[in-house]
Amino acid sequence: MPDTLLEAHNLYRFEVGVPPLEWSESLAASSQTWADHLASTDTFAHSNADGYGENLWKGTAGAYSLTEMVNSWGDEKEYFIPNAAFPNLSTTGRWTDVGHYTQIVWRDTTAVGCGLATGSGQDVLVCRYSPPGNYQGQKPF
Repeated sequence: MPDTLLEAHNLYRFEVGVPPLEWSESLAASSQTWADHLASTDTFAHSNADGYGENLWKGTAGAYSLTEMVNSWGDEKEYFIPNAAFPNLSTTGRWTDVGHYTQIVWRDTTAVGCGLATGSGQDVLVCRYSPPGNYQGQKPF
């Protein structure tokens, strides 16, 4: 799982010329704990923990590959405005329409770790990033 998720993330980073992410076992462990919680409680919300960025994905259990899950975030690049600063970097006017993508390609982010869990017929993927991205007034890369 780590290799597939890391490769999917780093393809987007390669496209924009930022260094690849490294896998973090500690981020993966905390992501797994949160994914397990979301799956077991049939909820879908960001954690309240500080110190890292976090992308969440949810879909029909077994219907999507890990790469497709990450690509759903990466597909947000369609709405991304290059050379714009956060939060004014989406053609839709809503940063939330590109926020998963910008976290993936955020230049200062160096590590990612993810966890996958299944509950109530849904797969839940949680990926956490360190250091976090999407800072007010900064450009992703």
